[in-house]
Amino acid sequence: RVSHMNPRWNEPSDEAEYLSRFHKAIEMVGAEFMERLDFSAAAWWPARQLVQDAVDKRFEVDSSGEIMSLGQGGCPWKEHLLKLEEEQKIEPTIKFVLYTDPMGKWRVQCVPVDLGSFQNRVSLLKEWCGIRDEELSKLSGIPGCIFVHAGGFIGGNTTYEGVLEMA
Repeated sequence: RVSHMNPRWNEPSDEAEYLSRFHKAIEMVGAEFMERLDFSAAAWWPARQLVQDAVDKRFEVDSSGEIMSLGQGGCPWKEHLLKLEEEQKIEPTIKFVLYTDPMGKWRVQCVPVDLGSFQNRVSLLKEWCGIRDEELSKLSGIPGCIFVHAGGFIGGNTTYEGVLEMA
């Protein structure tokens, strides 16, 4: 940590020692800066572009414009979506985001009212919460259901058509 870059009160030190420690601090800060720069260039901005593309195509997903699809793989989307909606004054706001999980199964996730909030703009149906698999498919009338979380903020289906219908 940078706070330990200065000599301790009971360590011998001179100008050369301070200079040496100063150069170590520069290296640490430089490495942190490069790591953040790399993250922004390689992950943050590309995710923002994927979210922007999904926002632009939301009416192709559903005529309401309240559902967007990130497609295969998804990406970190919440911060980007909320910021883009604010910047572009998007109305109506998006309520559901569709994407695949690492196993290739489809997810429908509710958009929170604010970043970090556990309150959704719209939740999945209360009667589906905590129900799984065939029982959920029978209850919902939607084939291929996998689950709806007990909190109603996310659900899964084996197909894109399934999560779209869930949304």
